[in-house]
Amino acid sequence: MDPLPTPQTQPGRDGLAALLAKPSAAIVGLDFDGTLAPIVADPEQARAHPEAVPALAALAPKVASVAVITGRPAGVAVRYGGFAGVLGLEHLTVLGHYGAERWDAVTGAVTAPPPHPGVAAARAELPGVLDRAGAWHGTWIEEKGRAVAVHTRRADDPQAAFEALRGPLADLATRHGLIVEPGRMVLELRPPGMDKGVALADHVRATGAEAVLYAGDDLGDLPAFAAVDELRADGVPGLLVCSGSTEVTELAERADVVVDGPGGVVQLLRALAAQLD
Repeated sequence: MDPLPTPQTQPGRDGLAALLAKPSAAIVGLDFDGTLAPIVADPEQARAHPEAVPALAALAPKVASVAVITGRPAGVAVRYGGFAGVLGLEHLTVLGHYGAERWDAVTGAVTAPPPHPGVAAARAELPGVLDRAGAWHGTWIEEKGRAVAVHTRRADDPQAAFEALRGPLADLATRHGLIVEPGRMVLELRPPGMDKGVALADHVRATGAEAVLYAGDDLGDLPAFAAVDELRADGVPGLLVCSGSTEVTELAERADVVVDGPGGVVQLLRALAAQLD
């Protein structure tokens, strides 16, 4: 049996204790890329850790809800995660595009509002922006439907390309009513108003959860960490988990528990499920 880690903070210890004491009123929130799925050079090749779905299927029936909260389209996360039609995942929800899209395991349906027109307009300008910034070679544009992302991981100098594009992409986003979300060698242009913190807080309120765990790995997960802090202040215990990496340190500095990437997240999920048997 995998041992449960001991949170390094008192609020984290309180959050874990509340989850263990009443799992039927707890939510487990999880990022996808870097948390359930290893980071890869080509985002289209990302897949959940091979033990992620069995771990989730063991845990999900014991808690109020498992919510995968991701910047990816909900349907893509479901496909890459292998979540559809899995026995035990009836309590799973995927909140895609930072909560703008919702996939429910019970119905298998995705619900979403109309897309923001600025995304298509910005996408049309992207090749010229990359060319003028001198950062075209090795960069890669990912179509995300309700957002568009520029990856620099495959560039000759990924960090230099990332920094060279921050200003031009911020200007492009502003012209089209979008915002830029930086991540691990990726800059995403998306509509304002939704982030993982908003999505998580809305899900907690909708389910009436009395405890929450959130695990993430990247800068886009900081709003979810902030939402857990706010929930704690309102009397809802919470546990913050960082899927650790050497590329982003901000989450590790704020987390109650740091685990070793998606493999460590899987171990944590298995340990929670075993503890609740």
